[in-house]
Amino acid sequence: MSRKTAFKVNQKIVYPSQGVGKILEIKERSFKDEMVLYYVIYLEVSDMTVMVPVLKAEELGIRPIVSQDEARAALDLISQEFEPIPSDWKLRYQINLDLLKKGSVIDIATIVRSLYHRSKVKELPILERKLYDSARKLLEDEITFSLDLPREEVEALIHTHLEPFGDSEPTPVKSSAAAVEDDDDEDFSDNELVEDDDSQEADDSED
Repeated sequence: MSRKTAFKVNQKIVYPSQGVGKILEIKERSFKDEMVLYYVIYLEVSDMTVMVPVLKAEELGIRPIVSQDEARAALDLISQEFEPIPSDWKLRYQINLDLLKKGSVIDIATIVRSLYHRSKVKELPILERKLYDSARKLLEDEITFSLDLPREEVEALIHTHLEPFGDSEPTPVKSSAAAVEDDDDEDFSDNELVEDDDSQEADDSED
């Protein structure tokens, strides 16, 4: 490979909103009569392979997995006190959605902390619960790979940091009836949880 790339084959990376991936290959492919260099990335959480132009990777926020110190800092953050978050769930949802798209491990930990504790005050609307679940899965994935620990141990670590005094796990989801009563979910789309980009699903039939 003659051109310099930010990532190497077999390197683990984080694709914001999508999760931890692995660079399977770096290859050229013709696009609009030009040869474009792509990362071929396997995303374990969705069992999907995507192709991302090398020149677009930074713009899309694709980054290396954080160091062990950064992973521990994210765990510490979810134990800390924080300013109250907006009671308007739509405003709260948009703020957290923007953090999800930014995709740093601290951003993801911030979402998990705020929505977990909000759910103890009042059950979350359906879309917000989905966002919480996505953020928590992303946090679990990255910390698992960064600290090289079993997933079950990381899940327990996150819960311990969220509930240092051993409270039981809440179930922050509204019933469908409650959601219809006071949450206008139709104003948002589930697709907003997945960031639009120029990546393409790789063709398994290619060499």
